[in-house]
Amino acid sequence: MIFSLVQFSALFLSLWGALALQPGLLHDEPVTGICDPTVKQLSGYFKLDTGRNKNYFFWFFESRSNPTDDPLIIWLTGGPGCSSQLALLSENGPCTPTPDGLDTVRNDYSWNSNANIMWIDQPAGVGFSYGDKPFDLTNNETEVAEDLYSFLQAFFSAHNEYLPNEFFVFGESYGGHYVPAISNRIYEGNVNKEGLHINLQGLGIGNGLTNPVIQYQYYPEMAMNNTYGIKCVTEEQYSKMVDHLPRCIQLAEACQVNVEICDEADSYCNLFETTPYQMSGLNPYDIRIPCEGDLCYDFTNIETFLNLESTREALHVSDEVKEWQSCNTVVNVLFIQDWMRMFQQKLIPLLENNVRVLVYAGDVDFICNWMGNKAWTIELPWTGHESFAASNDYSWIYDGVVGGAARTAGASKGVGSLTFLQVYEAGHMVPMDQPAASLSMLNTFLKNEPFY
Repeated sequence: MIFSLVQFSALFLSLWGALALQPGLLHDEPVTGICDPTVKQLSGYFKLDTGRNKNYFFWFFESRSNPTDDPLIIWLTGGPGCSSQLALLSENGPCTPTPDGLDTVRNDYSWNSNANIMWIDQPAGVGFSYGDKPFDLTNNETEVAEDLYSFLQAFFSAHNEYLPNEFFVFGESYGGHYVPAISNRIYEGNVNKEGLHINLQGLGIGNGLTNPVIQYQYYPEMAMNNTYGIKCVTEEQYSKMVDHLPRCIQLAEACQVNVEICDEADSYCNLFETTPYQMSGLNPYDIRIPCEGDLCYDFTNIETFLNLESTREALHVSDEVKEWQSCNTVVNVLFIQDWMRMFQQKLIPLLENNVRVLVYAGDVDFICNWMGNKAWTIELPWTGHESFAASNDYSWIYDGVVGGAARTAGASKGVGSLTFLQVYEAGHMVPMDQPAASLSMLNTFLKNEPFY
């Protein structure tokens, strides 16, 4: 999820920029007795050998169907600064904690139904990952991409049985930054014949922040003129949001060429385009319900489960991590100059070289709403641009249910496909709100089948 609507501006540390691909040490062990004991599980750490103490935690599950041939997915929760284990246990993982957090129950709609998948806590300092604060923490997508590329090289070296499998990158919310960055890095590594060739076939972004220049323009409309008829702001607030858009867009565009302006763009745009919604008391991730709790949802059972000593032992959690927390404010603040940057351009060379892209959005989410996501996909300048922009939306039906509206273009010889999917009656976290729809969506995409 997007971790904070109110952007932190009191703290910013300028860390190192791009790093050369660095080796690292992968240490993982089998996980037994928890969550989904019917499949092979691994968890552990990847320690980056960069002269900095970065240690990334992951939890891996084999497919419930055919792990030998099924694809391999990595999942990246956004924030920035929120743990992917939060998504595993509340959205699309093999189990969910009981209300008291002392046990788990099976999730029949888990994304490992037909895929091998691992949830990665990144960057360092997030979830069960750790580093020596603050100097080992990451603050930009170049480092995110390099670190994850190093991690994947180490994982496939240690577990080369998965190397032939089709590979997909999925992420949510600030994953709209992460997913294009790491997918592009994998593509470049393959082209340049760096290390092991990763069989990248596609990527998915769920309710992501990918092109802030375009997406911020749709906050007023989502707040006032959404398809559910919910008035989230007053007419006066709406008018002021519209009035401040030109300056917000101007700053956001300037941020793309001068990173020093990104802090101002972040502060201005969020003050005038998201704060009015915040004042409503509604959940920014679901306009139908109030915001209750630190993250506008009650995840105390997940916190309880992950901090049980028995869970920590089963997952081989390092003693360096004293307590699992859903999100890390320090990591969030460090990305303040990254927030307003655009990353949709990272997708273009992938689309032009037979990698398919899925952008999906639950349509009751405000903060990374479907209107803005649809708009940037329509404007994306790639080979299939004209076809995609001119396409009609068509009903997406799964199991006899109308689950959303989709449009797709591409998939000609040597060119990938771009699909945008509006998921009905779902908020920021689609698999949590519409589990059956999300699994059907995933399987359709993995099989490269049409969305109708």
